[in-house]
Amino acid sequence: MAKEKSAKKSAGAKKLSPYNKFMKTELAKVKTDNPTLNHKEAFKMAAQRWKDS
Repeated sequence: MAKEKSAKKSAGAKKLSPYNKFMKTELAKVKTDNPTLNHKEAFKMAAQRWKDS
């Protein structure tokens, strides 16, 4: 007796959290202002801006 797999929920996109919305826009700003930064450093700067806001 094999178990049947339950039907998956629709694979629609989830809503972004306020943090994710902020990081999406802020990371783009940081990378534009500092094009020589690597992704890790740019992400740190954007995360710090979230913390300070």
